[in-house]
Amino acid sequence: MNKNETFDCKKKEETPLIKQYNDIKTKYPDTILLFQVGDFYETFGEDAIKCSKTLNIVLTKRSHIHLAGFPYHSLNTYLPKLIRSGFRVAICNQLEEPKKGKSIVKRGVTELVTPGIAIDENIITPKSNNFLASIHIGKNKNFGLSFLDISTGEFFVTEGTKDNILQYIKYFHPSEILFQKKEKKFFDQFLKGKYYTFLMEDWMFDYSFAYEKLTSHFKINSLKGFGINDLKLGIISCGVVLSYLHNTLHFNIKHISNIRRIKKEESMWIDDFTFRNLEIFHPLNKEGVSLINILDYTMTPMGGRLLKNWILFPLKNLFYIKTRHQIVQELCNHNVMRTFIKTKLKNIYDIERIISKIAIGKITPREMYTLYKSLISIEKIQKNFLSQKSKIFINIGYSFQNCNFICKKISSTIQKNPPHQIEKGKGNVIIKGFSKTLDEIRIMYFSQKEYLEKLCSIEQLKTGINNLKIGHNNIFGYFFEVKISKKKKVPSHWIQKQTLKNSIRYITEELKNYELKIFNAEQKIFLIEKEIFNNLTNQILEKIKPLQKNAKIIAKLDVLCSFSNLALENNYVKPKVNDSLKISIIKGRHPVIERQFIDKTSYIPNDIILNKLNQQILVITGPNMSGKSAILRQTAIIILMAHIGSFVPAKYAEIGLIDKIFSRVGASDNISLGESTFMVEMNETANILNNLSKRSFLILDEIGRGTSTYDGISIAKSIIEFLHEKNLRPLTLFATHYHELNEMSFFFQRIKNYHVSVKKTNDNIIFMRKLISGGSKHSFGIYVAKISGMPIEIIERAKKTLNTLKSKENQTKINKKKVFYLLKKIICSLKTIKNVDSLSLKDIFLKIQEIKNLLEYY
Repeated sequence: MNKNETFDCKKKEETPLIKQYNDIKTKYPDTILLFQVGDFYETFGEDAIKCSKTLNIVLTKRSHIHLAGFPYHSLNTYLPKLIRSGFRVAICNQLEEPKKGKSIVKRGVTELVTPGIAIDENIITPKSNNFLASIHIGKNKNFGLSFLDISTGEFFVTEGTKDNILQYIKYFHPSEILFQKKEKKFFDQFLKGKYYTFLMEDWMFDYSFAYEKLTSHFKINSLKGFGINDLKLGIISCGVVLSYLHNTLHFNIKHISNIRRIKKEESMWIDDFTFRNLEIFHPLNKEGVSLINILDYTMTPMGGRLLKNWILFPLKNLFYIKTRHQIVQELCNHNVMRTFIKTKLKNIYDIERIISKIAIGKITPREMYTLYKSLISIEKIQKNFLSQKSKIFINIGYSFQNCNFICKKISSTIQKNPPHQIEKGKGNVIIKGFSKTLDEIRIMYFSQKEYLEKLCSIEQLKTGINNLKIGHNNIFGYFFEVKISKKKKVPSHWIQKQTLKNSIRYITEELKNYELKIFNAEQKIFLIEKEIFNNLTNQILEKIKPLQKNAKIIAKLDVLCSFSNLALENNYVKPKVNDSLKISIIKGRHPVIERQFIDKTSYIPNDIILNKLNQQILVITGPNMSGKSAILRQTAIIILMAHIGSFVPAKYAEIGLIDKIFSRVGASDNISLGESTFMVEMNETANILNNLSKRSFLILDEIGRGTSTYDGISIAKSIIEFLHEKNLRPLTLFATHYHELNEMSFFFQRIKNYHVSVKKTNDNIIFMRKLISGGSKHSFGIYVAKISGMPIEIIERAKKTLNTLKSKENQTKINKKKVFYLLKKIICSLKTIKNVDSLSLKDIFLKIQEIKNLLEYY
């Protein structure tokens, strides 16, 4: 901080520093402005109050102005906390060194960081994308939607209805969403406050403006090459994203080199209810385990992100599914190759995010060197693939791009394991021999000790002062230190600067000149290293496309290698995915539940056979805790795993191509919207029934239990009948407590009854976890309550109540039978009358007496 840069606490008018701050703050009113003052970042006013609370730092007050700050070098500690708290942060740095006589240091905002454009590894998660989204509403209530991850360069665009767009937002889970100011009310209701949003000026949502923005960035004349030319609303949303990047000072974004169209028809559709119910990414309970935790054996952040993407968008293309399965099979069969790849993947860093830092200009020397090490590992992987006999491996080897130029450039420029930053006076980034000028300055700079020792020896001889020393401090720089007793021997041209208790300090013209040389050398080393490093960065920036291609190949290889390790460790089998309309899973297992068993053989596998001809719907009964839901979930998960290219937990699996997986499992309230458990259940079920296709797979659990028994049974029966009679005939697993549904198999040929077996011994039950043919007649609810720890008096009372209800039910059944037989007898009696008109009064009397006798008898 310049000594003139102060604000006078006694004066009410603005000081030069505060005026400069206010001028810059006016340009960034919606951000927290981190204002560099010397070795600190300071915040003022409302910003200071917010930072104090968020960062838990001291809040002070001077001249009616609140202040809060932290050391300059602590930015990486405090910035992530502000961004995660949902703040936009403008970083205002000193753009020059403080100079004597100058009242104010030049400052300017060098970076604007928001949740959607953060690239710092302390803010974003390695194995998750950090998407910035933009939504544009069209006149016909269609939407344009785009997603950009500036940290990886991934750019997606699509169009769709309100429901589709909301589904994609849930899929991508953007950190920040942009929309136009005039639609604020709509989006507040649409997004329900679940996402961080930012309002953009309405004029930015213009098709011509957006189109020009995109073609200018990609240096092309038309967007037809990206296959998005017909997406007018999507193009507008993409243009807004690029405008936002420029507004936030991100101009160097060459790594954003492509836009991918999201094609709904190319991937399996799984709604967010199903992702939640199947616990794909997050367990329903805190102590639970999600499927991604079981599947993710990836070694690189790129592989981890790609795995999530594959799960979000499972394949529907048989060729690509089978290609993934073949590579996984090949890796399973070649243990040495698989182990080699796994070892090398450990040495490959996040190339995608390194590339983005190169483009943006945020790359550090250490990160540049990790890129070199990554490329060396990739080169070894490629050579190993090309040396194999397998055609699959050889093809993978040939798919890698040549990056020798980049490797040579980095290795001939950067020292091994350089520091994170180029620092003044360090000179340890650029390799020796790269620059003759740099080497000469380094020799002079780093030989200070030898030079000063030599100078000291010469002056000792000249003056006869044997204990003469050379010292240094920040006030005088270099100085000679002489004992007071030797003062008479000091040459007259030495300039006295400081008198201490036992010694006197002097400076000389030679020392001052040397000090100036050292200072200049320090500056020159810093500037030369910085220039060389920047040139290296620019040279690599011109070659980023091969880097991006190799990063994608490594990510895919990482996921497929992960699948092979998963398969071998857990005894998974290669599924046969085909174009049929049937599912045949023999001895299928739940991949998450089975891992909780110490002895994996203890897990009870089950078979699921479904087809359109005679076994379209399985009605599965059985008590709670018997494993019905697990069987439903594991079947859906096995289907999902097969479609992303993974092997599956089963002895055998043949799976016809599925285009949609729907689930209705578990109960939940939505109190905030005033929706009961039953309403949520009906909403989710309605969504399923309204979006069916002939290749859909459904798992429905306890539909109708949120209302009265008769209503529930009626709804459940109607749904099953609808699924059976509808021409689409979706394959369905329907778990229920309603044993009355078992009767449906007598009337509908493609409905089959199954139950999860339970063994009753004395007063206890054992869950066998085995799915067998036939319906269950008992719920065993009291037994389940007993093993859950319910007080024994309640259990005993429940048994008596149950016996009473059963007795009444049996009596009701007996009475119903009596009424039935009585009616049958009366009808038979009345049928004996051939002609009513011919009956005499006596005949009528006798018939009435006969019916009366029947009534008395029954």
